[in-house]
Amino acid sequence: MNAQPYFSIIIPVYNRPQEVRELLQSLTAQEYRNFEVLVVEDGSSLGCEEEVKAFEKSLSIRYFYKPNTGQGFSRNFGFEKARGDFFIIFDSDCIIPSHYLSVVHKALRQQGLDAYGGPDAAHRSFTPTQKAISYAMTGLFTTGGIRGRKKHAGTFHPRSFNMGLKREVYDQVGGFIITRKGEDIEYSLRIIKAGFKVGLLDEAFVYHKRRTSFGQFWKQLVFFGTARVNINRYHPGEIKVVHLFPVLFFLGWVCLL
Repeated sequence: MNAQPYFSIIIPVYNRPQEVRELLQSLTAQEYRNFEVLVVEDGSSLGCEEEVKAFEKSLSIRYFYKPNTGQGFSRNFGFEKARGDFFIIFDSDCIIPSHYLSVVHKALRQQGLDAYGGPDAAHRSFTPTQKAISYAMTGLFTTGGIRGRKKHAGTFHPRSFNMGLKREVYDQVGGFIITRKGEDIEYSLRIIKAGFKVGLLDEAFVYHKRRTSFGQFWKQLVFFGTARVNINRYHPGEIKVVHLFPVLFFLGWVCLL
């Protein structure tokens, strides 16, 4: 990794212009400036092209519109268009702290990582419901306990809401082979099995809005359950008892109410 790597930030988008505007605004405040942004509109009916144009003077940014294929294949589209040495992917409902790229640059230089993932947190502007859902998704007894953090269980697998990889990883491993339902974990497993060095960067966190109601949260948990089954098709043995923790946490919370 050279002294000043050029980062390509790839953001797949589907009907979220407001979220994209907030994400792009946060990227204008980055301390580290050697990066480009690629916004890949995935067949949206409510496009964000005007939001992207508003940042053309403050960011090195490109906008692409393509037919809907899902977030995994939209990230592949971005990989093909990217000019950087290192690819970073965010979900469109994230807000990025100003220190983020500086932390990543420093960690890549010192740790020699080929790929990484970072955690998520609740921003002070989030609603109480969003903060509760954020806790449920990152706490020790839910998915936070199975993401491989230093004090948690399991091997760390980067998740695509906050993930980065060297161009050479993409050149060797390829891109996503599943477009939805567990595509990021499947991709992480393939990267690890190819022998690349993967790690968690605790300080490279993002503010992730996730779902805005408990009804949407329940649908997401069901989605995650089917995703784990999907992953097991490609990597047998990846379904474990610990993966029931998120839904048990949710049901316990409902019973308490």
